[in-house]
Amino acid sequence: MSYFKKLVLTGMVSISTLSTGAVYADEAPVIGSDSGKGQVLVDNTHGQTAGAADWVIDGAFSDYANSIAEQGYQVKELRDKTGITTERLNGVSILVIPEANIPFKSTEQQAILNFVKNGGSVIFVSDHYNADRNYNRIDSSEVMNGYRRGAYDDMTKNMTEAEKNSEAMQGVTSSDWLSENFGVRFRYNALNNLNATDVVQGEEGLGLGNGIQSVSMHAGSTIAVTNPKIAKGIVYVPDKLSEADKWGHAVDQGVYNGGGREEGAYIAVSKVGRGKAAFIGDSSMVEDITPKYKREDDGSTKKTYDGFKEEDNGKMLNNLTTWLGEKEDYTTFEELGIKLDQTTQLLDSEKPENSKETQAEPWSQPKAGYEWFNSETFAPGSYGGSEDSGGNDNPGNTQGTATLEFPNSVTNGETFTVTTSLSGYAANSTIKDLKLGMYTEGGNQIGKISKEGEQASDFGYSKPITVNTDSKGNAKVSYTVEVKSGVSGTANLRLKQGSKNIITKPVNIQ
Repeated sequence: MSYFKKLVLTGMVSISTLSTGAVYADEAPVIGSDSGKGQVLVDNTHGQTAGAADWVIDGAFSDYANSIAEQGYQVKELRDKTGITTERLNGVSILVIPEANIPFKSTEQQAILNFVKNGGSVIFVSDHYNADRNYNRIDSSEVMNGYRRGAYDDMTKNMTEAEKNSEAMQGVTSSDWLSENFGVRFRYNALNNLNATDVVQGEEGLGLGNGIQSVSMHAGSTIAVTNPKIAKGIVYVPDKLSEADKWGHAVDQGVYNGGGREEGAYIAVSKVGRGKAAFIGDSSMVEDITPKYKREDDGSTKKTYDGFKEEDNGKMLNNLTTWLGEKEDYTTFEELGIKLDQTTQLLDSEKPENSKETQAEPWSQPKAGYEWFNSETFAPGSYGGSEDSGGNDNPGNTQGTATLEFPNSVTNGETFTVTTSLSGYAANSTIKDLKLGMYTEGGNQIGKISKEGEQASDFGYSKPITVNTDSKGNAKVSYTVEVKSGVSGTANLRLKQGSKNIITKPVNIQ
């Protein structure tokens, strides 16, 4: 019995919300069920959908979230207005913080630190410097480090009074938080279009390098190890980097130490108390091509990329999940008897108190009327905006859910049926632009798919259809899928609404 089919039969099916109304009416999505490993909580309270970012578990981080669920975790998204708290972290095994654009409050920093010291794990996914997606002058690397470049004494430097007095900036203090507590600091470099092939193997790499040959980077940063007793690098960028290897919009030299291990780690880990932490210098290796929301500043459609499927990115993320989920008694890498890293040699300008703002922020002016701290100014269709575009004809409807039912295994060259059940919608409403696809790793489409009773001639997504709910707010549609001959192994079935990923499930092919 397949993983997905088992969930359907036990009533614990992973579901994703279809967008139909006010985005804040969206219930936080949940993927998978807890098989005993616990819960993975993915933060969405610090601007993770600002600008072109869509780092949500039923959007452009869905491939990553599904991979975590396949390891036996229940994956939940944090949307609580109170942010990250000790109470919310109760029962959580791993906290994932995708590229944050709104700073952590001191109480949130303390909650994260206590969580890790007491045995929890956290993974920080950052990005390159000058990636200020919501124009608030604070990049993800600065959020995670705990201070702004050139504004170490005052995180609100050059902000308007409205920004300074916003709820988002209350309780925010400046400090070298990440380095002081986790032994690392995200550097403010910006490297572009690299394959990192220097992967630490074996015991020295804590087993994280197993099966990893290469990890891709598209405009990312590296991580300085400031305390080798508790922190170490796992993946490094190539040697002998030049001007050509920096991101085109870098505001300074971009490459700090010529590449290699002296540039700092692309992926690093640390051991703090009874818990663990991991750090990634680029969101590009985690994202996929299924953004859910519109841009919050101007309402335009987002474009994301299939980084999760590049190189060994997905395998690397799976290895990190496995390691982070293992409870171990040692509290420093010294205790393991392995070779410790060298402290990364930093530029004098990288010392927090010496850092300078090399270009006035924000890097460009936001659209008139948009305020990063005020969701009432967000565009329709964005997370936090007034309504979602392209969902239901009746924007006041409540959210619905979708499930997929299909055989335990299917045979290449033959056909099978997939039934999509929609429930929880307003009575007699319309849901537009639904389509189903079947693909293997790398996005290779292997299904000729049509609404049952019709005929498909090409491999790819089915033609978009519109369905109407009944008097109870339910609807059902069945698809016929012809599997490409000669294909075997695991593939994915994905239901989309327009460009949005609704639900993705693995299917076994014989």
